[in-house]
Amino acid sequence: MKVAIASGKGGTGKTTVAVNLALVMGSAVTLLDCDVEEPNAHLFVRGAPISREPVTVPAPVIDEARCDGCGECGRFCAWHAIVALKGVPLVFPELCHGCGGCARVCPRGAIRETARRIG
Repeated sequence: MKVAIASGKGGTGKTTVAVNLALVMGSAVTLLDCDVEEPNAHLFVRGAPISREPVTVPAPVIDEARCDGCGECGRFCAWHAIVALKGVPLVFPELCHGCGGCARVCPRGAIRETARRIG
């Protein structure tokens, strides 16, 4: 039997339900905590991680030598991860959702993506 507990909303008790379900099921259980931002199921059960892999998302980097300050990137970004101030865009990588749209709309090709580690 495979059971998945998932939701896009934080703080709803997914980890609590998953951990308690795993404990009730017994020792022949694999508990996989896929929470990228706060994987913490290990705090509630004994066991050793099988593997750990870094998780990254693309984040924009502005090439100031190529940027002409047009602001297209900032106008495109729905999450306000790029704000065009006085010619050079200011990037807030923690707000970026990694869609890559800013790089696509930049008429000067002044935006490249780099890997930002999130977990």
